[in-house]
Amino acid sequence: MLDRRNRLTSSVLFSAATRRGRRAGTRTVVLHLANAAGAGGPDRSGPQVGLVVSKAVGNAVTRNAVKRRLRHLARERVSALPATAVLVVRALPAAATASYTQLGADFDAALRRVNGRAPREKSTGPGPDALAGSAR
Repeated sequence: MLDRRNRLTSSVLFSAATRRGRRAGTRTVVLHLANAAGAGGPDRSGPQVGLVVSKAVGNAVTRNAVKRRLRHLARERVSALPATAVLVVRALPAAATASYTQLGADFDAALRRVNGRAPREKSTGPGPDALAGSAR
């Protein structure tokens, strides 16, 4: 079980991580990682982790088993995340049949990739339409 301080309970941070965070996926999971520096108020102490396990993964029994496995994997790896990190773990349908070892390997591979990338930034230069208009 994740510590209370590491559970992602804010829907605002949850949405921000999935929409603007860095993303990396494997066969069984997709991780979304965002930096929430300054967000969440003074009670935020350490990284936070949220889970998404949809009905596409399986019935309620299967989904709960996948959630337990992902929570345990996240708890073991939360100390490797930056203090301001918000991590959302989305299970894919293949997670239902994956072994704990395979799920852990996929989680680690996605975590390495999402941590290694440079953050997404919006382009500040002119878009392709602006360049096409100046050529006339």
